[in-house]
Amino acid sequence: MATHLLSLLFWSLVAAGTAWWQWGGLGALSAGLAVSWCWIFQQLWYAHRLEVWLRAGQAAQAPDLKGLWRDLTDRIRRLLQQRDQQVQVHADRLQYFLQAIQASPNGVTLLDKQGRIEWCNDTAAQHLGLDPHRDQLQHVVHMVRDPVFSRYFSQERHEGEVVIEGRSPTLARSVKLSVQLHPYGEGQQLLLTRDITALHQAEDMRRDFVANVSHEIRTPLTVLSGFVETLQTLPLGADEQQHFLALMAVQAARMQTLVSDLLILSQLEGSPPPGKGDGVPLAALTQQVMDDAQALSALQDPESSGPVHTFVLAPVPAWRLSGSREELLSAMSNLANNAVRYTPAGGTIRIAWSRPDEDHVVFSVQDTGPGIAAEHLPRLSERFYRVDRSRSRETGGTGLGLAITKHVMQRHGGQLRIESEPGRGSVFMLNFPASRIQSV
Repeated sequence: MATHLLSLLFWSLVAAGTAWWQWGGLGALSAGLAVSWCWIFQQLWYAHRLEVWLRAGQAAQAPDLKGLWRDLTDRIRRLLQQRDQQVQVHADRLQYFLQAIQASPNGVTLLDKQGRIEWCNDTAAQHLGLDPHRDQLQHVVHMVRDPVFSRYFSQERHEGEVVIEGRSPTLARSVKLSVQLHPYGEGQQLLLTRDITALHQAEDMRRDFVANVSHEIRTPLTVLSGFVETLQTLPLGADEQQHFLALMAVQAARMQTLVSDLLILSQLEGSPPPGKGDGVPLAALTQQVMDDAQALSALQDPESSGPVHTFVLAPVPAWRLSGSREELLSAMSNLANNAVRYTPAGGTIRIAWSRPDEDHVVFSVQDTGPGIAAEHLPRLSERFYRVDRSRSRETGGTGLGLAITKHVMQRHGGQLRIESEPGRGSVFMLNFPASRIQSV
């Protein structure tokens, strides 16, 4: 600064001396004032350019000034560059954290002191039906219109979580959300949401499973208890005793079949998927399925000397199917045996293998039974699900056959497909990937 003042003084003296020599004292004073005003004007112009630059805040667009102003501009530019670098670092870090929160499987919503939405990730927007941009600064209670959540939000302390209804894309699917508030910062709150629909469904399935198993076992046990009490209290002849014992044997066999199916399900769910191994010959496997189905058909009418249904077995390709022979036999037999149980005597049951395309191989069982209404088809593979409970008990089914079949197919990379129409019979299909087929 002193250098610039000395420069001003020097040039003022030079101008004054020159003017004194030519015009005398008044000329010297005027020349000195003119140089001073020019210098002041220049400084004001530099200050104006500096002010304009600082308002713009762009470090890379610094003005080209002279002298003291150049030094000042350089220092300010370096400070602005450091500030921009720090801002960029903080912005990158903030973006990193937001991306991490955005990737979270749980919903995260940031609320201000008044409970208004400051930010939410896409998961929270999906859970609560929010628009991340449109609903900013909207009160969360006004957006989440649930009485349970409103009562929870109004509490002074939020130590636990509550379960509310979430936004579902379809009316047929109910979504359950676990919601919890956590305080942070200076009065702000963090709203966490978690989709627990699958947990609720699993719990419902567990309760239904226990209830169904209890019901299925209780019925034959009640019958057995009644027969035992009858045999213990009433004097019965030998023929009557044999009759009651035969009925008791039927109920005991029913419970044994149920327990066996439950054990099979447990083994399927707890064991690793089968490998591809050497493969099971389809011809022998299919023939055993046919023989078992014909034997079951013959039992439908004790007075008949053979099956009461007409069986049609299409030529079986000379293939081997990779997988577990016991599991494959169980899945195929379940389809054939169901066809026997639900097809009236005199009906036709067709068993066949086919390859509809290069990627799939299909085992199908077609019957001429009463058929199944469309609303029941998606639930047929659920445990203990029955279209007609009374009819199922008459046929001796446990309600677990198709559930076992579905698990077997999942373990072999395939799927169970069902096509049916009331009055026109049904087709049950096991759709295997062609990669499990080995040509002989």
